[in-house]
Amino acid sequence: VQLQASGGGLVQAGGSLRLSCVASGRTFSRHHMGWFRQAPGKEREFVAAISWSGGITHYADSVKGRFTISRDNAEGTVYLQMNNLKPDDTAVYYCAAKIAGALITVNYDYWGQGTQVTVSS
Repeated sequence: VQLQASGGGLVQAGGSLRLSCVASGRTFSRHHMGWFRQAPGKEREFVAAISWSGGITHYADSVKGRFTISRDNAEGTVYLQMNNLKPDDTAVYYCAAKIAGALITVNYDYWGQGTQVTVSS
């Protein structure tokens, strides 16, 4: 599975962005998907995840109520809708895929290249 993330940019605090991650390959619908982020000088952290069917979602406490993960298996795409953005959300955001196992972990099998999100105060 190859992953291509996009949709990052510069936004003011309180604004919104929608990230997209397009997957190549025919097995996308069998993969759980996750979004992660890494700020300068910090370790990569879990943001959100969605099961292969879309029936199960998980969020980091820091983004609950503001971010929404969704997927379109027909289009091979996973989304991260980010609302009420804060300066602390500034990071490079990565999408990732795994075939099985726990969703709330950084241990995913395939990773995209990352897209920069910058939130100004």
